[in-house]
Amino acid sequence: MKIKDLKTFVVGNPAPHFGGRYFIFLKLITDDGIEGVGEVYCATFSPHIIVKMIEDVFEHHVEGSNPFRIEALWRNVYGRGYTLRPDVSLMGVLSGLEIALWDICGKSVNKPIFELLGGKVHEKLRSYTYLYPKDGAVYTENEPHVYNNPELAAEAAADYVAQGFTAIKFDPAGAYSVFDPRQPSLETMDRSELFCKRIREAVGSKVDLLFGTHGQFTASGAVRLARRLEAYDPLWFEEPTPPERPEEMAKVARQTCIPIATGERLTTKYEFARVLETGAASILQPALGRVGGILEAKKIAGMAESHYAQIAPHLYCGPIEGAANIQLSTCSPNFLILEGIQRWEGFHAEILKKPIRWDSGYVIPSDEPGLGVELNEEVALANPYNDSALHLEMADAPIL
Repeated sequence: MKIKDLKTFVVGNPAPHFGGRYFIFLKLITDDGIEGVGEVYCATFSPHIIVKMIEDVFEHHVEGSNPFRIEALWRNVYGRGYTLRPDVSLMGVLSGLEIALWDICGKSVNKPIFELLGGKVHEKLRSYTYLYPKDGAVYTENEPHVYNNPELAAEAAADYVAQGFTAIKFDPAGAYSVFDPRQPSLETMDRSELFCKRIREAVGSKVDLLFGTHGQFTASGAVRLARRLEAYDPLWFEEPTPPERPEEMAKVARQTCIPIATGERLTTKYEFARVLETGAASILQPALGRVGGILEAKKIAGMAESHYAQIAPHLYCGPIEGAANIQLSTCSPNFLILEGIQRWEGFHAEILKKPIRWDSGYVIPSDEPGLGVELNEEVALANPYNDSALHLEMADAPIL
């Protein structure tokens, strides 16, 4: 069996765009007709440039290859062009291709991927969601909504609890910029503390609070903020400092009782090794469409296990990466919690032939072979993304 062909899909994510402006899917096809799907989570170039990158890597390394030789292919792509170092764009491309190869491998032996990586550990996977505006409403910047109003956020949190969620994430600390890190303002800290207070009052001890930031702060600033939040016992403080220097994040971890979580902007085992070695975080959040794929994430989970650290796969893209996250989580003893986009409904369900199964706060892993999901190509082709905007963008001026 050899890889014969490639298809790519740049899919516009309809409003309210939960999960990003677009999704980049790919499909690999073998010479005996088995198809595997993958997703590339790459935010550093416009999506149609990423498609050209996918095609280039496919032509040089994947076309004509044996889909089971994932280790050899991974090393060849990781080191192409005399690199042998973490490259977030290249690893995003490799991740999507690698996920599709695993999908093919699972289908060829009629087993879900988790059965090929140690077997099922968890029958169901605890999941969480961000607090999103109700019914996907779009608000003006100055209008009260769940992102800036603690009372509305508390109402939304209570609604999610009623649906069955036992953990919710929110990030009231404000905007982030390419000029960060910075000190948080007193206003930022007051608002962040009030969010935690109101949400904790609304949900009691039924729900874990996941406090999100985006690397906005210096280590000293993050410590100041963390001390304001400790009374509300969040399950984690996410990415308190930028990703370049885990040594700085480790300073935060040493000075707060809130567990530190990080990883959505990291790629490969090498970057996560530094997080573990420095003690920067005890909860790792690999995004499987960026980190280097399923096998690389399994290695990271193994390293984390030896440090008594847990994994909480990150998701801010489409459900193909989400399905890969599910495969990893199902077979990992140190799995903590899984990020989802609400209940995996809406467009995240429409783009699949059969939606991911969610029940009362938990994802139920599929026993179907491979990834356990199939891309609905008709929906993908009916929703093309023709713009050149990036998946996510930061403010391009200092935040005062």
